[in-house]
Amino acid sequence: MFSFLKKTPATAESTNWLTRLTGSLARTGGQLTALLVPGGRIDEDLYEELETILITADVGMDATRALLADVRRQVKEQHLTEAGQLKEALAHALLKLLQPLAKPQDVAPHKPFVIMLCGVNGAGKTTSIGKLAKHFQNQGKSVLLAAGDTFRAAAREQLMEWGKRNDVTVIAQQSGDAAAVIYDAVQAAQARGIDVVLADTAGRLTTQAHLMEEIKKVKRVIDKALPGAPHEVLLVLDANTGQNALSQVKAFDEALQVTGLVLTKLDGTAKGGVIAAIAKAHPIPVRFIGVGEGLDDLRPFVAEDFVSALLGLEA
Repeated sequence: MFSFLKKTPATAESTNWLTRLTGSLARTGGQLTALLVPGGRIDEDLYEELETILITADVGMDATRALLADVRRQVKEQHLTEAGQLKEALAHALLKLLQPLAKPQDVAPHKPFVIMLCGVNGAGKTTSIGKLAKHFQNQGKSVLLAAGDTFRAAAREQLMEWGKRNDVTVIAQQSGDAAAVIYDAVQAAQARGIDVVLADTAGRLTTQAHLMEEIKKVKRVIDKALPGAPHEVLLVLDANTGQNALSQVKAFDEALQVTGLVLTKLDGTAKGGVIAAIAKAHPIPVRFIGVGEGLDDLRPFVAEDFVSALLGLEA
């Protein structure tokens, strides 16, 4: 069943990851499983309940309408007759929507490959940088971290701790502006032959115009340090913020031309559907998703695995 979902090779590690991801999205998966039971009738009441579940799962109105239109089309074309068959139809529709967002990050084209991270306060930027450092090290890449969140001393200390845990150099200053710190980091990476630079920036609300202007300046300074950089602008999103995440995507993309997303805190309380909302309204590749606090809890986004987990499908 559900053989159309081309899953990652079933190693013990990948099976454990999928199990954890499914557990993280169990709130939505459980609701869908309870609704779409084998033998149940397909009627307008069922469609209405499905619409409600999708909207409350942060899928958003536009994406929900698109998914339901696709499901209805499949029901008509394939002559589906029972509710249980709608789960596979919904999986087809979701995969079609999300697959274009699944584009793995490739740092090979540039050395150093400079990644600038941004997002609102509390989204998990600094923690994500530590996990990304581990991810790239596992690929055999050398990494350097830039402590560009100069507003919070705690952020600098947190990044220094991640650097120790990963045995990675962190460029930081006790004071000074973010642009200067990151400029120094890029120059240091060039001099040392580093593969990947991960540049932290201070969290900011999208409504704070002066701070959004400041982060634009940081990006311009990176380009001065290394023409063409940053090669990736990653926006870190807290999965629990729901539809607010979509407004963050729009605002940061307008300011910085975001090239990839990191969705954090899929840890059991998140509903997960916001990825579908983003895919419909403002599609930007989802590079990584995170399910916990551990170093290995941030993984590349695989659309098939995410759909399986979100819908509670069989492996």
